[in-house]
Amino acid sequence: MTEKVEVVTFGCRLNLAESQTVRELAAQGGESGLVVVNTCAVTAEATRQARQAIRRMKRERPEARIVVTGCAAQIEPEMFADMPEVAHVMGNAEKTRALSWSHFPNRVNVAPLSDAARRANEPAPVLTAIEGHTRAFLAVQNGCDHDCTFCVIPAGRGRSRSVTPQAALEQARKFVETGHKEIVLTGVDLTYWGSDLPGAPKLGKLVRLLLRELPDLPRLRLSSIDCIEADADLLAAFAEEERLAPYLHLSLQSGDDLILKRMKRRHSRAESVAFCAELRRLRPDIALGADLIAGFPTEDEDAAARSLALIEDCGLSFLHVFPFSPRPGTPAARMPPVAPAAIKARAARLREAGEQALARHLAAQAGRSLRILTERGFMGRAEDFTPVRTAGFAPGQLVSGVAKGFSGGALEVTFFS
Repeated sequence: MTEKVEVVTFGCRLNLAESQTVRELAAQGGESGLVVVNTCAVTAEATRQARQAIRRMKRERPEARIVVTGCAAQIEPEMFADMPEVAHVMGNAEKTRALSWSHFPNRVNVAPLSDAARRANEPAPVLTAIEGHTRAFLAVQNGCDHDCTFCVIPAGRGRSRSVTPQAALEQARKFVETGHKEIVLTGVDLTYWGSDLPGAPKLGKLVRLLLRELPDLPRLRLSSIDCIEADADLLAAFAEEERLAPYLHLSLQSGDDLILKRMKRRHSRAESVAFCAELRRLRPDIALGADLIAGFPTEDEDAAARSLALIEDCGLSFLHVFPFSPRPGTPAARMPPVAPAAIKARAARLREAGEQALARHLAAQAGRSLRILTERGFMGRAEDFTPVRTAGFAPGQLVSGVAKGFSGGALEVTFFS
């Protein structure tokens, strides 16, 4: 039996950060021969992929004990517990607690959803790195207080909880000390950070604090945010802080106002477009990405067309397209569905438009000077998250060059010697 604790991660950057905590806690608890699958429940496809991976890993490593945790495990524990390949199912709130990984039992131990929803953040161990990634993911917020009709994540993660500024700074400082050139702030509802802390500080205050106290950090990046929650100080930071990466991924979901209301989103189409325009005014070199759902219940062709037009109206360059899939227990699962063939066709149109938008973005980079963080696989990312080919460079370096063209969805760069 191998001594290594292997963690397989599905889903968001928050899961990536939590997986590193799981890896370290399991090792500290003396565990061996474990494969931990940290699941995602955003879509039915994410859950299916996790189950498929569990079966494959058991075939490849029959001696391993497979532990399943994460949002899908919290929401549908019995489904995973019934799999013969699974030795243990662990709740989302338990996976980052040291006690969960000592005297490890071979049984199902999932906290009731009400317990997960009530539990406040507990101190997490300070990490030194995120294994397998050149950038460090700093989880500063968890859970969600909103009730989007399509989303099952609040059931899996509970109410919104924020890491204190002091704890976030301590973790960020450790990442800098261990050589990380970029830190990514992440959370389920990142712009809701601080709402449960004394004085209800906003995310912009945390961004300013980290940049001020960490002068040796070359780059701070934000993960996905909700545009309607972005505070004035955060917007000003994009204009004033060169080390705040000029990229944002937005949780837009639709470009049609009626669908947005039925999703129970808190922004309108016009607010999405205006927010993107304001960001460009403040930071002309910013690049934008977004999540869009294709085929939400009751969406007709006109509504789908408005989502398609949002790509150009907001100037989006990076898309995550999700064909709608009903999640258990959500209001959207009870709404009149769109035909599967129409969902598939609309998702394909969005992806095609996204590819065209990315190609336009890449073409516009020609002649620009770039500072690139190199990654594994001879790839890297520029400040605005544009993918760059970096053959010949080890991962984790900041290198500079001039964009000369693109191929296969990534920039070709002439590097400075």
